Amino acid sequence: MDFRFTEEQELLRSSVADFVDKEVVPSAAQIDEEGRFPDQLFRKVGELGYFGIRYPEEYGGWPGDYVMFALMCEELARGSMTLAGSVAMQCLMGTDFVYRFGTEGQKRRLLVPAIRGEKIGVIAMTESDAGSDLGAIRTTASPDGEGYVLNGRKMWVTNASLADFFTVAAKTDPDAGFKGIDMFLVERETPGVSLGKGIAKMGVRGLGTAELILEDCRVPAENLFGSEGTGFRNLQGILGEIRIMMGSLSLGLGRAALDAAIKYAQERIQFGRPIVKFQAISHRLAEMATNLEAARLLVYRAAWLLDQGQRDMRLASMAKLFASEMANHVADNACRIFGSYGFAMEYDAQRYFRDARFLLLGGGTSEVLRGIIAHEMGL
Repeated sequence: MDFRFTEEQELLRSSVADFVDKEVVPSAAQIDEEGRFPDQLFRKVGELGYFGIRYPEEYGGWPGDYVMFALMCEELARGSMTLAGSVAMQCLMGTDFVYRFGTEGQKRRLLVPAIRGEKIGVIAMTESDAGSDLGAIRTTASPDGEGYVLNGRKMWVTNASLADFFTVAAKTDPDAGFKGIDMFLVERETPGVSLGKGIAKMGVRGLGTAELILEDCRVPAENLFGSEGTGFRNLQGILGEIRIMMGSLSLGLGRAALDAAIKYAQERIQFGRPIVKFQAISHRLAEMATNLEAARLLVYRAAWLLDQGQRDMRLASMAKLFASEMANHVADNACRIFGSYGFAMEYDAQRYFRDARFLLLGGGTSEVLRGIIAHEMGL
């Protein structure tokens, strides 16, 4: 087995890493402190072409593979989870349905400018009483003439306040559970679309998370992605990618937290020597590094299998589960190594600790993922 990245993959990593080191890392703390969306950096990502990594050249993309997408997510998350989260949303959940199921006109009007970073697309699935249990959503899409009328409220919509278009999960058959779910394109200026309260969060504070309200929101029939009754199945088509993406983001945060802890442990003097020379500290760092490396192997094997045309839901779920838990473990231990300074806002350790909680949510909670893995094992 060859565990090396290709020359093209390494060139991409180097390019993103250079952008992160020069432009993202210096701004990360301020983005968090101000709780603002990094619009200039977001646009720069578009100028660099990174939004198009999963899409064909005819729409302004370029033929990168999924390992490259994972590498990009990892490097961006090493700099700022707010930026990385917004870019990942734009590259995958926010635009994928338009590409796979949209009309040519929708692709030209929405996907092409989104790949350039000129429009923002997001996905809206979660509701106040429907998180992990997506089949419990109450938003409805009722046939009406030559289209549908949507009514409902969506919670935890990432970048809702900035979005130009939404991929909305709604029930065309309210009594059919998962089988009644369909996905719809809803553009921001559509009558009946409004935003509710914003959600103040402990981490990824620059991601503007808010409630999306749909009141008698009328969309044409062509805004149904796929055919009726296929929405959940179509969503499952990218669930593995979403989980690997979250695993990649976890790797980036874990790296940043570990690097910060090592640097601090080498500089902090106690009892006449750097604390890294104490076995309790060096062993903790060794464990953090080991868990990070194990997560890296899981995530990139799952990404590589996707590129071979193998959608292994069990492995993708394992990668997300292990990597997200790893990131939280590493961030927690980094704060412990920093001691009292891990509690101080002037150091990045506390930001890594807060941002890491975000990784436990998207793509399935750890509890849900364990259930999926057990099911795939035949248990």
